[in-house]
Amino acid sequence: MKDHATNQAANQVESIEADAQAFRDAFERTRREIAKVVVGHKETVEGVLVCLFAGGHCLLEGVPGLGKTLLIRSLSQALHLKFNRVQFTPDLMPADVTGTTIVVETEHGRDFQFRKGPIFAQIVLADEINRATPKTQSSMLEAMQERSVTVGGVTHELDRPFFVMATQNPIEQEGTYPLPEAQLDRFFFKLIVGYSTREELSTILDRTTTGDSAKIERVLDADGIMRAQKLVRSVAIAPHVQDYAVRMVLATHPGGQFAPPMTNQFLRFGASPRAAQALALGAKVKALLGGRTAVSFDDIKSVALPALRHRILMNFEAEAEGRTSDEVVQHIIDTLVLDAR
Repeated sequence: MKDHATNQAANQVESIEADAQAFRDAFERTRREIAKVVVGHKETVEGVLVCLFAGGHCLLEGVPGLGKTLLIRSLSQALHLKFNRVQFTPDLMPADVTGTTIVVETEHGRDFQFRKGPIFAQIVLADEINRATPKTQSSMLEAMQERSVTVGGVTHELDRPFFVMATQNPIEQEGTYPLPEAQLDRFFFKLIVGYSTREELSTILDRTTTGDSAKIERVLDADGIMRAQKLVRSVAIAPHVQDYAVRMVLATHPGGQFAPPMTNQFLRFGASPRAAQALALGAKVKALLGGRTAVSFDDIKSVALPALRHRILMNFEAEAEGRTSDEVVQHIIDTLVLDAR
């Protein structure tokens, strides 16, 4: 009986290790296909893929021309998933996103039919999302959280997996509407897209001004992504490591037990429970990529900035002194005790 239990445990470990290796291979193949078109931005590409395999949504922020939309399009080409793009503008209405009920003529007379909007896809690009009005932005909330859309009192389920990637320009203010905190909180990660290096710019010119065009091969389908997302949730996280993620979120709450001086000085509000979920799930993906089946403290640290930077609200003093949310999160990472047992 004891030998049977031992053999069963050994087989289970081997199965998990095999699944983890398959996960790493799929992750790397997807990254290589994107790299055929997107030059550099390795951390950003990895962050987007972490969001995908963790089952979350991603917000990309950067000035125009850095390849944000190209990255998302390249990802959609590497996956066997239905892709739709929504160009957000001030005159875009909620029905333009979710769909609307229309009157159609049938052989039996007039009938009401629901015409699906572009949100009914598996990968949705919300391009320049901060250009739309708050009313239109809010039309994404139910879809991002519940994976469903309610129109005319009828709820329509969205296909799985469902992945929203949004872009916004941080420097242009005219004709834009800042995303409300409730919507920001629904983004798993917020990734900052930086400028390309000298070598990367040269490679971009070689690829885009010589007539060469790379073809992206499809490497994953919906079932493969769903299996990967299920595997991520099976990764172990020890109680003291999970407590570190919990304390990291609590350290963003001004006046709280774990808040460092910088939090109390510069923050108005801290992160929500969704931040703890993002830390844990993002760290689980990182653990699998590192060849481990359990989360480490370093895994939590590696996802802290993209998971927390958009979920904390700076106060007037921080704005006056030019402080950023990244500075506060980094201070928490640097000062928070690893094990509080």
